[in-house]
Amino acid sequence: MAKIRPFKGVRPPADLIEQVASRPYDVLSAEEARQEASNNPMSLYHIIRPEIDYEPGIDPHQEFIFNKAQENFRHFQSEGWLVQDKTPHYYIYAQTMDGKTQYGLVVTVSVQDYLDGHIKKHELTRRVHEEDRMKHVRACQANIEPVFFAYHDDPILVNLLDKYAHTNPVYHFVAPDDGFGHTFWIIDNAEDIQVITDRFACMDSLYIADGHHRSAAAALVGAEMAQKNPHHTGDEEYYYFMAVCFPASQLTVIDYNRLVNHLNGYSPQQFLELLQPHFDVYPQGKDVYHPEALHSFGLYLEGQWYKLVAKPHTYSEDNPIDSLDVTISSKYILHDILNIKDLRTDKNIAFVGGIRGLESLVNRVDSGEMRMALALYPVSMQQLMDIADLGEIMPPKTTWFEPKLRSGLVIHKLNEE
Repeated sequence: MAKIRPFKGVRPPADLIEQVASRPYDVLSAEEARQEASNNPMSLYHIIRPEIDYEPGIDPHQEFIFNKAQENFRHFQSEGWLVQDKTPHYYIYAQTMDGKTQYGLVVTVSVQDYLDGHIKKHELTRRVHEEDRMKHVRACQANIEPVFFAYHDDPILVNLLDKYAHTNPVYHFVAPDDGFGHTFWIIDNAEDIQVITDRFACMDSLYIADGHHRSAAAALVGAEMAQKNPHHTGDEEYYYFMAVCFPASQLTVIDYNRLVNHLNGYSPQQFLELLQPHFDVYPQGKDVYHPEALHSFGLYLEGQWYKLVAKPHTYSEDNPIDSLDVTISSKYILHDILNIKDLRTDKNIAFVGGIRGLESLVNRVDSGEMRMALALYPVSMQQLMDIADLGEIMPPKTTWFEPKLRSGLVIHKLNEE
């Protein structure tokens, strides 16, 4: 069962939401955050990227930077830019992209569920990144930004979400940087709150879609605080962390593409010949080729697009990892031909989320920065959940979710206020 509960959210007044809300800390550089927050003291970047309050180039991992995040969080509350709700609620956060809306329930999830594996992951995390986010959580004593979860569709929850979608929201705005819509409702009806809690209790698992490091950091800080409390019961506020949970069928996984800056000494013709034992190769001309199905790839090389179709021996549909297109391309193209063996550390490869469009791949190859591009068909949510259910880990840079969660709509404090 998935153990969740409502919480007393810390939120901006409705008339300040567009000034406070920001993109997540990890989708832009410090300089980009500094520019977006310029002349706006209410921007959440002052809390999630507090290095912007210092001179450019400062190391953001120093202790006083995290102390600045704590100071700014307190300042936002003292100024009334963030105000805590008086009673615990669930919340609904809807995002609209390209005419499609997905509805997420904002809840707090159990640290124990994370530690016990009921909250399932599909990516490896690195301790250095976990510790960075842990310092932020420790300093602020809050989950400032939510993590992005998925759950198997539940018809009762779908009906409840639809009911609220036909009421007036607390917040509604379109973000100027990406044009995506963000809408927010409060669930304060006791019966609805109980229904949500009970329906999640019937679920075997929740799935981390995006935010593996933030999830790990939040859970590890909660576990730390539990160890320090001799009277710990598991019901403390610090033993829960904030997540936005979406029905899996509503989510859009976008392609995550590759760029490589060499051909490992081969000529373009030799490279194409080396592909042929494992792929059927079809020239497509200069027009951008978008992969049409699983196991098909787009290759851009020397100003030309090619359609690659993986031959049956390159994958096993009985093995969810082997059947991933990132596995096929990593093994038979990047590893065997181009000698790129570690996607996490090799400096000859770059990764580009499909939100930027395949034209961005063309531009980087045509400029001479990169030698070739590989476009992949996006992973499905079913593939992601199947792999997570087996306790397996996807290869690096497999999934890209859009739209990203906006930060600053609601915050969860770890104390009992």
